[in-house]
Amino acid sequence: MEGIPLFKKDYKPATGVYDIKRPEIISGGTYYFETASGLVYQVTFGKKKKNYLGNILNFSVISDEYEDEYTETNKGEVYRIISTVTEIVRIFHENHPYSNSYEFSGEFKKTNDPPPVSIRTRMYFRSALRVIDSDIWDVSTEGNKVVIKRR
Repeated sequence: MEGIPLFKKDYKPATGVYDIKRPEIISGGTYYFETASGLVYQVTFGKKKKNYLGNILNFSVISDEYEDEYTETNKGEVYRIISTVTEIVRIFHENHPYSNSYEFSGEFKKTNDPPPVSIRTRMYFRSALRVIDSDIWDVSTEGNKVVIKRR
């Protein structure tokens, strides 16, 4: 499908990417991957209420080992996880090329993470700046959210 590209033309994942389980229906919005340590992550895309072409990205741990889906796992896999989530966004956008915004936020850690922007959100923001085509898209933070909007 042709549409507005989201990523820079020379985009390549910064690290290796875990195997991604795509939705059975190509337009689906739920993806999964399992890390080398055995953690299973779910990445979902939801539609914004007032903008059907706007997407809200959520990813969480769904392994039984953790009670909280937004828990800090500390398994030393953060960069590969971010690369995998980034690749999932790329795949999703290929299948939804007319999308005009994406937003996501990182949970605050229990300690050493002063508001208004969490350490995780700042990391997602830096990652987005590296891969998003800034000639077409604006990347910003709004409170604790990373917002990517088509110009």
